[in-house]
Amino acid sequence: MIELTEKDQKQLESKGISKETMLGHIQTFKEGIPFVNLENAAVIGNGILKFSDEEEKELISFYDSKLKDLDILKFVPASGAASRMFKALFAFLNAYDPNNETLQAYLERTNDKDILKFSAGLERFPFYDKVMESIGTSFESEGEKVYKFVADLLGDNALNYGFYPKGLLPFHKYGNSTATPFEEHLKEGALYAGSNGKAKLHFTISEQHEQMFGDEFKASGPKVSSDTGVTYDVDYSFQKASTDTLAVDMKNEPFRNEDGSVLFRPGGHGALIQNLNEQDADIIFIKNIDNVAVMKDAKAVADSKKVLAGVLLKEQEKAFEFAALLDKGEADDATIEDIKNFLKTNLNVRFSEEFDSKSNSDKVNILKDKINRPIRICGMVKNEGEPGGGPFWVTNSKGEVSLQIIESAQIDMNNSQQADILKNATHFNPVDLVCAVRNYKGEKYDLLKFVDEKQGFITGKTKDGKELKALELPGLWNGAMAFWNTIFVEVPLVTFNPVKSVVDLLKDSHQA
Repeated sequence: MIELTEKDQKQLESKGISKETMLGHIQTFKEGIPFVNLENAAVIGNGILKFSDEEEKELISFYDSKLKDLDILKFVPASGAASRMFKALFAFLNAYDPNNETLQAYLERTNDKDILKFSAGLERFPFYDKVMESIGTSFESEGEKVYKFVADLLGDNALNYGFYPKGLLPFHKYGNSTATPFEEHLKEGALYAGSNGKAKLHFTISEQHEQMFGDEFKASGPKVSSDTGVTYDVDYSFQKASTDTLAVDMKNEPFRNEDGSVLFRPGGHGALIQNLNEQDADIIFIKNIDNVAVMKDAKAVADSKKVLAGVLLKEQEKAFEFAALLDKGEADDATIEDIKNFLKTNLNVRFSEEFDSKSNSDKVNILKDKINRPIRICGMVKNEGEPGGGPFWVTNSKGEVSLQIIESAQIDMNNSQQADILKNATHFNPVDLVCAVRNYKGEKYDLLKFVDEKQGFITGKTKDGKELKALELPGLWNGAMAFWNTIFVEVPLVTFNPVKSVVDLLKDSHQA
């Protein structure tokens, strides 16, 4: 049994973490997290829907016809810091001295592909003019220019973009002005997440950046409102300290900092299920902060979102009708069969072989459980070699088969059968979700009841030169939504434009 000191108890209290939660983390480290059991990859015709142009138009029209009566929210995970995006540039500043080496010699010596792309595309970055204004135009060499450019971009006493949240960096250039991802999300929200001239957006951010986001909204909000004719209601939340997870040493004892305190680490994006659970709307769109396109692609992106929302509303309508019937006790044999077929065909629910031999009252209870769940429609793009979670049919520890978004870290790559299933995947998840979180009576589900706690991650890290094990909570669109009803739909590649590295800004989808 772990003995907690008085200091430990106070630390837990200050974070809002119970002793039981902490002991649960230790137990998870001891037991390990099992790999998922893939049945097969979800593909077109078996887990992924693909619509014709005509069907898409009909779904868009259906969604548009319902808009005025809908309470809509756009939920944007936006706490990502830009430091990772500039990783290659920070490394370049440490590794290159323009006084001792030409840029060409550095590139040949290091084969640094990111700096090659960065230096070749310098003038196409949205922040080019701003940096050049600061560093001037007099340089001894191309290497000095690139070095000074990077130093100004990241320097503490200059632009300091490495400290910024990713959502507040200039991503796109339109004529003489630039736009941040935050601003692009506002514009996008007007196209598909606005109703009756209003659009509501919720950003999950780091507490230290709240003022910066508030300033950006004051600066860009009125202009976007004027251009779109939409009034914006924007609010924020922070990842809760109570979702931090314990780190342990290699003996599964709590890892202690040099001052003796227990080390807790942020629990990853799965912690945001708590933030999402505090939101309520008829429809919630979820999309990461860095996944924005320039406005020339905005209509295609908006249409794709409307297709997903159209699917959601159509299936939800039928699900609500059946849920109400089950509650009224009016389900005869034929109705039970209809509901079972709807769940299986439309919501990808799988039933055990014993279902058909059960009594009608047992069947009704099972159907009530299966139909009264939040629904998520997830866009899937064809896999073009980008990293990211993929759509699979998975069997859980209870023997239940369902559609899930699985990360490669959850798959046992030493198992050739599982590795082969991964190779057969044709699509991956661009974090493009449309969610329904209310039951047919309009009551919001408690989303924390639909999390599969066994879908977290254990990773190895180091701190103060010592090895430790860290725990990530089940991902927001992975295990945190494992027990939702799920539909996967193919969406066009134009909807997927993440910026993981600064050089991604040179892609066509970020060039106005």
